[in-house]
This record gives sequence, structure tokens and C-alpha cells, in this order.
Amino acid sequence: MLNDVQIRDLTAIVGENGIRVDDDARTQYGRDWTRVHEPAPSAVVLPGSVEQVQAVVRWAAQEGVALVPSGGRSGLSAGAVAANGEVVVALDRLNWITDFDATDRTVRCGAGVVTEQLQAFAQGQGLAYPVDFASSGSSQVGGNIATNAGGIKVIRYGMTREWVAGLKVVTGTGELLDLNRGLVKNNAGYDLRHLMIGSEGTLGIIVEATMRLDAAPPPCAVMVLGTPDMAAIMRVLDAFRDRVCLEAFEFFSEEALAKVVAHHDLARPFTTATPFYALLEFACPDDDAEAAAMGCFEHCVENGWVHDGVMSQSLAQAQSLWRLREDVSETISRWTPYKNDISTVVSRVPALLDEVEQVVNANYPDFEIIWFGHIGDGNVHLNILKPDDMSMDEFQARCGDVTPGVFEVVARHGGSISAEHGVGLLKKPYLSYSRSEAEIALMAQIKRVFDPAGIMNPGKMLDA
Repeated sequence: MLNDVQIRDLTAIVGENGIRVDDDARTQYGRDWTRVHEPAPSAVVLPGSVEQVQAVVRWAAQEGVALVPSGGRSGLSAGAVAANGEVVVALDRLNWITDFDATDRTVRCGAGVVTEQLQAFAQGQGLAYPVDFASSGSSQVGGNIATNAGGIKVIRYGMTREWVAGLKVVTGTGELLDLNRGLVKNNAGYDLRHLMIGSEGTLGIIVEATMRLDAAPPPCAVMVLGTPDMAAIMRVLDAFRDRVCLEAFEFFSEEALAKVVAHHDLARPFTTATPFYALLEFACPDDDAEAAAMGCFEHCVENGWVHDGVMSQSLAQAQSLWRLREDVSETISRWTPYKNDISTVVSRVPALLDEVEQVVNANYPDFEIIWFGHIGDGNVHLNILKPDDMSMDEFQARCGDVTPGVFEVVARHGGSISAEHGVGLLKKPYLSYSRSEAEIALMAQIKRVFDPAGIMNPGKMLDA
């Protein structure tokens, strides 16, 4: 814990209203959506400017105090957990949106801007910020960039990385880097901007970003289709991708759907129950696009890939259909699921899922398994639900025993152990399934360059 002198020093930097040491604040800011590690930060600081962030980092480097950057804390890998007396640097007050440029379609954002705020700002300019996920109402731009967040429309718009035109980052020495400055073409040396994206606060604290915006999307429609197996879902993807402009292509299992409709005021999309469901959002600006989608649906039914389906006829119905997929995470959170966020190239997804399911069923015969994910970009989420009568320690131990077997399958398929959730504390022991020894060694060397005192989110991603 910090001593009185250290608390006074921090208070002098961020002001009386910029520091919290009470138990409620330390618990709130010391955790993310994971519940594996108990939060135990020594203090929470909420700097109100970039200069204050720099001063906090310089102080921490001098004092040897570890820092944990904190955004919306919606992460799922314990990357924002402060469990060992660290000082949490919460970026909520860095929430400005400024310098919008209609020609370049860019805008500067403080790291604390909530994703939904950026989306609303873009909409107000007749544009769009297209990166979207269930946590858009709480996640922050800085955290999205630090984890290279993906979400539900990667198939159309890519990851957060694609939309970052420039970054300002405070390194572990307190130095401020101004990276790329919004340029489209810039081959003058290494692009350190992309090194910072996805670094999970281990190299520096992202304090500001220049974000690219896009043209407003056309009117869209949503379909939910019931399929007999994962192979059929991939054939549906191929068929629709050739005939319509897909904005999103998601999937979820019957077990996931049953949980959602049982715990929310939502109806099944149709009476037929199928093992898996595909949710498609596609551009539907005119009757021709709708006719193409319906023709594709009929083609899929004729080939046995789809057993039933529904297409939205209004915005309200489209939103209700989306909830069947987007409400899965929130619904199953009461069972404190053990999450695996895995990926491979799209063509290998059915084989990956089939092999992983064999491992899971052989080892978890008494556990409930929930599948869902962003099938259109090769990312599936395996969720193992904790039985109510089992302790968290036992549950984590049992899941941990089988995780290497799951990741061995992922490695055989050339995939990733963390498609979009990051590494944090939870995936760190398994990093070698996705990265070679040489890569991990280079990553550790890079961290020491940017963070020589080892104070930036230590213990996350790497042991170094």
C-alpha cells in the first residue's frame, strides 16, 4: 500500500478530486468483467490532462510503483485487473472529442471517450464509426485500442486497428509520443502506432487517438437462420457473401438461444429449433437487395443448409433479432463462465470447432457448454458454465486442466488463443500456443525499451 507521503505526492499531481483510496473505488476500478482475481489496488488516480498522466508515470517510475491503465473495464482477460497493490490510472476524465475534419473524415478523441459517444458524434456528422460490440455503452476508446477490440462487424470493417489514424501515448518513462498524426501515407520508419495497438497498456498509456470515420451505412436488414451443423453455417456464409453486402455474420448455439429467451423478454425467431443459428446483417437499400437475399435464403433451404429463417421487416424487429446474439454474454454471466476466445482462418472453423468440442465433451461431461461468436471472421467463443454447487477455485482448476488440450487443437489449426479479448493475466500462461519462443523474447525486449522500470501493467501478457 502507498504511504502518506506517496498519497500526498499523487494528490499534488491530480488534485483532491483526482484520487480515490476508499474501498468502493478500489474495488470498482481494480477489476474488469473477469471475476477470477480479487481487486486490490493501493489507490485510483483519475488524471484530467495528458500532462497529469505524464507526471503520474514519472512519479511511479521514480518510486517503483506499478501502474494499471483503466478504461471501461469491459475486458475479458483480466488485462485491467489491479490485484497486487498497483495504482490504477483511470482515464475517464480524458473524454474530449475535438478537431473533426470533414475532408479527412477524422476526429481527435481523449482515451476516456466511450465508444457509444464516438458513434453518436460520427452520426451527428452524417458519418459512422463502424467498430461495434455489446460493450459500446461502457468501453472506452483508449481501452479499445489497447486491446485492438473487434466486435460484431469485423467481417465488413475490420478490427479497431483499421480506424486508428494517430496515437498519443505516454511511455513508461513519462515521455509523450505523437504517432502518425493522422497521415494516410507515412513510410518514414517504423510505425510505432501499430506496436501500441493491442499492447494492453504494457508499453505505455494511450491518452489520445485520431480516429477515422466512414460513410454512413446504407439501410440494413437482419436475418436469423436455423442450421443443422457448423459446416452448413459455413456454406451459408459462402452463399450470402457472393450475393449480398454483408455487414455482420454471427452464430450462436441452441443452448445459447435457450438461455437468452428464458432470461429476457424475447421470443424465439421461429418455432423450429436447430443446433446452430446464423445471424446476418446485410445492406438492403432497395428491393433488388432484398430479392437477392431472399433468393439466397431459398437456395440454402433447397440444399439443406437452412431449416428455417426470418428476416426483419422493421428497425425494431432487427434490434430484437440482434439481441438474441448480443445478449448471450450478459445472460450467461450469472454462471461465471470460463471463456475461450479462439480463432483460425474462416475455412478451418468447422474442423476447429468439431475437434475442440470432442476435447470439451470428453472432459466436461457434467458442464454446460455455450458456443457463439463472429463466425464470419473465424472467431468462436467457447463458454463453460460454472455449476452453482461448485466453488470457483475447483471450477477454474478443472477448466485449467483441459485448456492446454483446447489450445493444442487451436495450434494445430494455425489459430490464436485470443482472437479479440487480449492476453492479460488469464491467457498469459498459454501464449506459447500462438507465439514462438523467438517472438515472445522479442516482445519482452520491446517492453524493456518502452518501460525500463517495469511499471506499466506488469504481469500482463508477459512475465518480463
